[in-house]
Amino acid sequence: MTFLQFPNGFWWGAATSGPQSEGTFDKKHENLMDYWFRTKPEDFHNQVGPNVASDFYHQYENDFKLLKEIGLNSYRTSIQWSRLIDDLEEGSVNPEGLAFYKKIVQEAKKNDIELVFNLHHFDIPIELVHKYGGWTSKHVVDLFAKFAKCAFTHLGKEVKYWTTFNEPIVIVEASYLYGFHYPKYFGHGKEAAQVMYNLNLASAKAIAEYKKLNLPGKIGIILNLTPSYPRSNSKEDVYAGHMADAMLNHSFLEPAVLGKFPELLVSTLEKDGILWQSSAEEMEIIRSNKVDFLGLNYYHPNRVKAQEQELDLQGKWIPNIYFDDYKKPDIRMNPYRGWEIYPRAIYDIAMDIKNHYGNIPWYISENGMGVENEARFLENGQIQDDYRIDFYEEHLSWLHKAIEEGSNCFGYHAWTGIDCWSWANSYKNRYGFISVDLETQNHTIKKSGYWMKKTSSANGFESHYEVHP
Repeated sequence: MTFLQFPNGFWWGAATSGPQSEGTFDKKHENLMDYWFRTKPEDFHNQVGPNVASDFYHQYENDFKLLKEIGLNSYRTSIQWSRLIDDLEEGSVNPEGLAFYKKIVQEAKKNDIELVFNLHHFDIPIELVHKYGGWTSKHVVDLFAKFAKCAFTHLGKEVKYWTTFNEPIVIVEASYLYGFHYPKYFGHGKEAAQVMYNLNLASAKAIAEYKKLNLPGKIGIILNLTPSYPRSNSKEDVYAGHMADAMLNHSFLEPAVLGKFPELLVSTLEKDGILWQSSAEEMEIIRSNKVDFLGLNYYHPNRVKAQEQELDLQGKWIPNIYFDDYKKPDIRMNPYRGWEIYPRAIYDIAMDIKNHYGNIPWYISENGMGVENEARFLENGQIQDDYRIDFYEEHLSWLHKAIEEGSNCFGYHAWTGIDCWSWANSYKNRYGFISVDLETQNHTIKKSGYWMKKTSSANGFESHYEVHP
């Protein structure tokens, strides 16, 4: 056993989002997820939607006490566009929504928790989708900038850490390429490419608004990285890995940190006739409004190989024409989520950020293990989630190794603090340090919550994992 000490001031925390925790109470507008559930409840596990979620809207005071009790010194959630804004075109504030978020800020401070506010977590107001086509529209980009300005103006002096988007590539993939989030389009390559560009532009415009206000904090973006590991060292497999990274990882990472798009991405989309519409002025906005820090979500790697067959897409376009999934034998899996467990990738991500992205300050903004039917592990009123503790310790051991080698990582946020609603999966898999009883809305600390308290208090933990890059 080796005690792994983390840097002074290290963030020990967790992440959630407004649409996954608050419930739909007293909202000014309906967002995309609200609408999807209202119109197609059969798409959701056990037909459980976001109407109540974990009831953070009413239980936030008690929830922050519980988060403090388990030792968290930082916490990320999101401001819902559909709650904060009154008139979407004007970007005017909804007083009731603002009052709620001010209470969140106050409770976080009362409990000595550094609050990180994210502006968008898959929850665009649905009327902007129906009226303008959502993120395909540059008018919506401008409306997002107005929303961001409103949030910064009213809350920016109190909250020191902001992020623009959570996992923006998921919007591209889920809604326009693979069809598992509303509007569930498959193979809409032209629209997907434009959405990719527009989201990068929206992030840059929000950062520009933040800078104009001369606020005392920092602003970043939350990206999910699924590093690509080729099947072999063959030229074909290596190229497949480069293509997967360019489209699924670097498409947001490079604009955010370097202010430009990957050349391989641009040339490929141009060759395929689906490159976005852009202007020199917009590209300058992206170039000159880079992030102060990164939040990186990591759950699983991406195993790829060269595409070995011609896909019959009938005029559709998906990135998989350039790569295919590779089923590597003898890997560890989380059977409940269908994801490979590969903690080494956290080290690889950290080294990539150090070596290719200027060693920009960053933190793990999500990492977690979802497990189905956790109630079976209930003993004496507490869920004994030792599997989650082991998962965190192994990933953190690799992260510690990266920090020892000079990676500029300042924190680790688990997904999630309190069991939350998870899109179409609803509450099928639980991730939290704190459990939620959906019938009673009682919130109870799991064994992993007390592990987090011990780890945070010591700013480290005893690890039995040996890590050798």
